[in-house]
Amino acid sequence: MHKDLDTLIVTPEEMGRIDRAAALNLSSCGLMERAGQAVAAAALRRFPGALRFAVLCGPGNNGGDGYVAARALQAAGAVVAVHALGDTGALTGDAATAFARFSGAVAPLAAYVPRPGDVVVDALFGAGLSRDVPPAVADLIETVCRKAILPVLAVDLPSGVDGRTGQVRGAAFEAAATVTFMCRKPGHLLLPGRSLAGDLEVFDIGIPARLLARHADHMRVNVPAIWRLALPAPDGGTHKYGRGHLAVFSGPAAATGAARLSADAGLRAGAGLVTLLSPREALSTNAAHLTAAMLKPVDGGADLSALLEDRRMETFVLGPGFGDGRRARDYVRLLAESGRRLVLDADGISAFRDDPAALFLQFSEGSPRLVLTPHDGEFARLFPDLAADETLSKIDRAREAAARSNGILILKGADTAIAAPDGRVLVNANAPPWLATAGSGDVLAGIVGAHLAQGMPAFEAAASAVWRHGEAGRIAGEGLTAEDLPGAVPPLPR
Repeated sequence: MHKDLDTLIVTPEEMGRIDRAAALNLSSCGLMERAGQAVAAAALRRFPGALRFAVLCGPGNNGGDGYVAARALQAAGAVVAVHALGDTGALTGDAATAFARFSGAVAPLAAYVPRPGDVVVDALFGAGLSRDVPPAVADLIETVCRKAILPVLAVDLPSGVDGRTGQVRGAAFEAAATVTFMCRKPGHLLLPGRSLAGDLEVFDIGIPARLLARHADHMRVNVPAIWRLALPAPDGGTHKYGRGHLAVFSGPAAATGAARLSADAGLRAGAGLVTLLSPREALSTNAAHLTAAMLKPVDGGADLSALLEDRRMETFVLGPGFGDGRRARDYVRLLAESGRRLVLDADGISAFRDDPAALFLQFSEGSPRLVLTPHDGEFARLFPDLAADETLSKIDRAREAAARSNGILILKGADTAIAAPDGRVLVNANAPPWLATAGSGDVLAGIVGAHLAQGMPAFEAAASAVWRHGEAGRIAGEGLTAEDLPGAVPPLPR
């Protein structure tokens, strides 16, 4: 596959258009043959000790892939048992051809009885599933995964996972591995689909890259190749202000730790200077813990306005441990009016829960200079209608929120989505589970701020920060605390 398409994500609808376009010039039956052969090869490679491959075939093209795989497994000398959902006489098109070419017996799905040594090849429903699985399939999933506890190799996506949203439609197989074709689907990356898919193999069955590029949207996996060119160029002649000045607002004396985590992360992520803007009553608390970061008192709008006269201070982080909603709104207004870049996190987001439109209006003009970093709960405070709409995927929510706010949206989680107002979306895939710990988001806000301060465009600053944050979690290792993360932030991957 062309290297520029390695990270591409396509929805099931887009993949359908790609398949139809490919069929105008390529043999669709040949594409199915290559897909099924890839499944068989993966089954033999991954499960050399299998006593029997139970191939469960659905009524559509996913089932057709299963029949091809069953024929290839049988030709390789494996013991194969094929079970079909529905009437095989009703199969049409390539699936009917694949069924006709399989010479073995095909029993009803209800007749499958799991036995020790089985490996289940799940070819019932692919990524296009958009309704709950039938009760008989749900019962079989329960038997295979919870009672017999058999390994499952999924074709395209584990049956029961919605390929557009990653959500479970009633019940879903938990696969040891999944073989998909040409491109990842959102369901491979969004939870819980990502966890249910197991190890993912993306196999090139020969659809031209130009067709993928023509019919796909602007969705990709978040990897350095996408934003590497936007990284700040190292310059031996630069000085600290040339590397950007980041300012982080501190909360009151009893809640200063979150802001210091952001400030420390900003320094570690490359900002030339970081200043902690502290209420006067918290100055001594912050001073006792700061070394490289500077400290300035800011107790209200007048203090901040005076500070904003220094144009070298262009980028701000507001929200971690901040607490004061009214003051947060006042500060945001001043920052917006002065044209500054802002990372709004945590309490800064919650400050606008009663009037999100007021926030969006202040940043509605020009290129994005607002980065929002909500988790699901904070997202619901700014975008309650999007959060409540169960028809939307996480990607859809992030994309619509970015367009509404004219900001970059980092919708956090193990499957973080980063969206821009122009429709670009990246899904992050490198965050380890142990990154879910108190203070982790404060560190991310500081890394985003450092990238903005160094002059990166907002979307690339956010995407690269999310990736470095995930890598820091991997490097720090299981059992990390948020204090471990700044020191584990890796160098920029130039």
